[in-house]
Amino acid sequence: MLFTTAAFICVFLPVTLVGFFAIARFSHARAALWLFVASVFFYGYWMPVFTLLLLASITGNFWVGTRIASLANADDDRKRAQATRWMVFGVAANLTLLGYFKYANFFVDNFNAAVGSSWDIGRVILPIGISFFTFTQIAFLADAWRKGIREYRFVHYGLFVSYFPHLIAGPVLHHAQMMPQFRDAATYRFNSGNFSAGLAIFALGMFKKVVLADGISPYADAIFKAADLGMSPDFAGAWLGALAYTLQLYFDFSGYSDMAIGLSW
Repeated sequence: MLFTTAAFICVFLPVTLVGFFAIARFSHARAALWLFVASVFFYGYWMPVFTLLLLASITGNFWVGTRIASLANADDDRKRAQATRWMVFGVAANLTLLGYFKYANFFVDNFNAAVGSSWDIGRVILPIGISFFTFTQIAFLADAWRKGIREYRFVHYGLFVSYFPHLIAGPVLHHAQMMPQFRDAATYRFNSGNFSAGLAIFALGMFKKVVLADGISPYADAIFKAADLGMSPDFAGAWLGALAYTLQLYFDFSGYSDMAIGLSW
């Protein structure tokens, strides 16, 4: 589900927003759970099978992180050494999972080309957002090892990792910055100023993405597609393609960032 789709703007966002503040009137914990469930649904809408991967990653890293924190805070050198081993294990496990999905096909294809074999593991599909939720959790493990952690609520941790405005395209969030916001009672009260500002920033981001980035895209595509067919652009065409592609990328990422900020507000 993309921020610019009708399903997101007309259905998912209003239901999530109204549900969050309605539930928060009775229970902050249940409101956080509602936002966590909504974020997981947002992720699973694209490909439900990878929802299990996301939840398994969240559960595993939460368990390892709390284990690291309990050992790292001990006065016993042996326990602190165990905390270090758990941290190394957690980071290695995350990187192994990320490496498999990102590079398995690359290494198999190059191995087959190098030795002339036909080894086939099938096409490994890259889960969307895996880099962001993996590195977010690696940062959490490092924080647990260096500083310990004060927040042990699984729902808050799951929301920290899966929070839908950042889940698909980042940025990598910092555990110590997010958790106090989930404990703050003001987060669960509707604020008309935040709502108005957030809506304005979201609209600005959508304009950048839909009007500017998507509007510039055909000019870049025309030059690059012609080059793919073996045609050489002239001086003006080459500059047009390069500048159009530059502006397309800028407004695409800038627009997404504004929409994510607006949604969070």
